[in-house]
Amino acid sequence: MYKGLLGLRNPGAAVNSSIVLVSAVLASLAVGVLTAYSICFSMFRLFRIHARQVAAERQERSMVGSNRVVEG
Repeated sequence: MYKGLLGLRNPGAAVNSSIVLVSAVLASLAVGVLTAYSICFSMFRLFRIHARQVAAERQERSMVGSNRVVEG
């Protein structure tokens, strides 16, 4: 009796399970990549907001400092 390439009685089952395994690995990889992308995207958005706040504070400080009158 022929047992197939992998020694199985039904070699199609090994091919099907390999396809399922490869598909599961690729799906898991895709989920991981999308999760990492979304985390990086949100962190860069937070950094951009923070940078704008710091720039606004510095601009406000420079305007307050330039409006002072020096008496002497």
